[in-house]
Amino acid sequence: MGNWIINHGFTSFMLVVWMGINIFLFVWFYLFYDLGEQFYYTRHLLGPALAWARAPAAVLNFNCLLILLPVCRNLLSLVRGNFVCCSRTMRKQVDKNLSFHKLVAYMIGLMTAVHMIAHLLNVEWYNNSRQGIYDKLSMALSTLDDTNSTTYLNPIRITDLHPQQIPTYFVFTTIAGLTGVIITLCLILIITSSMEVIRRSYFEVFWYTHHLFIIFFAGLVFHGAGRIVRSQTTTDPPHNYTLCKDRMDDWGRTPECPVPQFAGGFPQTWMWVIAPMILYVCERLLRFIRYMQHVSYRKIVMRPSKVLELQLVKSGFKMEVGQYVFLNCPCISQLEWHPFTMTSAPEEDFFSVHIRSAGDWTDKLIDIMQKLPEGSQGPKMGVDGPFGTASEDVFDYEVAMLVGAGIGITPFASILKSIWYKFKNSNPKLRTRKIYFYWLCRETHAFEWFADLLQGLEREMEERGLGDFLTYKLFLTGWDQSHATHVMVHFDDDTDVITGLKQKTHYGRPIWDKEFEQIRKENPTSVVGTFLCGPEALATVLEKKCAKYSDVDPRKTKFYFNKENF
Repeated sequence: MGNWIINHGFTSFMLVVWMGINIFLFVWFYLFYDLGEQFYYTRHLLGPALAWARAPAAVLNFNCLLILLPVCRNLLSLVRGNFVCCSRTMRKQVDKNLSFHKLVAYMIGLMTAVHMIAHLLNVEWYNNSRQGIYDKLSMALSTLDDTNSTTYLNPIRITDLHPQQIPTYFVFTTIAGLTGVIITLCLILIITSSMEVIRRSYFEVFWYTHHLFIIFFAGLVFHGAGRIVRSQTTTDPPHNYTLCKDRMDDWGRTPECPVPQFAGGFPQTWMWVIAPMILYVCERLLRFIRYMQHVSYRKIVMRPSKVLELQLVKSGFKMEVGQYVFLNCPCISQLEWHPFTMTSAPEEDFFSVHIRSAGDWTDKLIDIMQKLPEGSQGPKMGVDGPFGTASEDVFDYEVAMLVGAGIGITPFASILKSIWYKFKNSNPKLRTRKIYFYWLCRETHAFEWFADLLQGLEREMEERGLGDFLTYKLFLTGWDQSHATHVMVHFDDDTDVITGLKQKTHYGRPIWDKEFEQIRKENPTSVVGTFLCGPEALATVLEKKCAKYSDVDPRKTKFYFNKENF
């Protein structure tokens, strides 16, 4: 339990607070509509569906306020920068922005379903009351004379259609009904296209359908303007429902029972969402300004395994290790922006990204670059960023454990390059005293573009007598018989047959229990930052190992897990 608290305690506390607010809003508004005297006649027509429609609406307002904030990346970078003076636990919460975004989206989906089902029942019961299917009170409330259409209770005013057609007509001709249909369809498309299998295989589908959020929020703002949920207003003399509910024939004829008057509630959703909408508009304006700034190509290199390296130069661009940028290539798509971790170091006068073939957009970009004449500039490239990630904190730890899988090595390329410059310039501010680096790849060619950096770092460490500063292990998880035979022939060579490094490549996957145990043994009193850029399955394993091998005693080894999120 102590180990779990070290890695997840504050995150869990924040989730409990968020869930507590959701529960409070649901219960408060449920009781408000279920017990409120002004809704007595409304409850008579609708029954419990009134409270079941309005309580989820309150929760929806709260979560629609939150849903845009985790994707305001400039805001998060600003917050993260201001948290530098705070604990790493606080900064880690910012790195879970997409997880929280998904969690809020699930709550919106659930509450939308409850809200929609309850209102479908409400429309049916409104119609039945209008047709006189229920008791005399329901009929009297539904047929109240209202020449100005302002003081009625039952929003279904039409009577010249077939009764079975009225609910459909009402839904598609009223502000509340039509906007409800539109925002529900948008939400269904957004959620279904966000599934992992679609997002990974058809990113463009995910990207374009996600922008239906513009229609979703526009519909949300106008949805409440229909004011179909109505409550009793105060009249002079007052209408006492306890005295008058069984005396419908006396309404308006006796002073103690005037005709009851009703009004729709003032729309409130816009007040919840206006601030995050303004923040997001500012976010997009800043992206447009950055898009208009000129970006030039310093070098375009095609690496093995169909990996494209772009070295770019932009005036006033400043970065930190492990940060990422969004790239837009207008000749491929005017609207699509894709995130890429920078592989350059802050000490360099350019910034670079390595782009692996992983979909239509990256395939088109690689194809364009391969067809360029030698030494020519590439197509116009828009750059938004840089944005902060968990890897920024790597130098805040005495010991860092870096784990990359495939192209997931990119943030650590930036870190290792920066270390090389810090040693070269004898930077006295370097707090980190030990780095363990693990790279897992399926094929040998993937090692080639990164091997030069490791070789240079290996030489630099040896020249400075700091050979123990960096411990790196490369794991090849896929090979064939011919490769195995080639390795056996060169087994006694001083350098590795694949990378040319002194450290030999390992075959298979790491035994993580063994690795964590060794790190804990070598650093018995240190705080170890574990950083991963790789698949969720590996993240789950490493997160459990961090909890398992952390010691509750503050004087002993503790592992803090950090994962890159885009």
